[in-house]
Amino acid sequence: MNELTKELACEWAKYNIRTNCVAPWFIRTPLTEPVLSSSKFVEAVISRTPMGRLGEPEEVAHLVAFLCLPASSFITGQIICADGGLTANGFFFPRSDL
Repeated sequence: MNELTKELACEWAKYNIRTNCVAPWFIRTPLTEPVLSSSKFVEAVISRTPMGRLGEPEEVAHLVAFLCLPASSFITGQIICADGGLTANGFFFPRSDL
């Protein structure tokens, strides 16, 4: 998705079409509930997420809505992580306060 997002952003910019990618971490949805039913798994996910919690669907929806607004008119070719800081934390290092 990363390279496709960047390539399309470059190709379609001349048509005033912006292309971005939203990359969420674990978000509580019906699709993720089976895997999130394991408390041990949820603890492992949360321990690696600097914000210390799972995301909510509305948080991703707000990001997508922002990308549709004129306020984001100069944003294209970006992969925007809605991950509670996971990528900033290096993907796998547990939080130090646990």
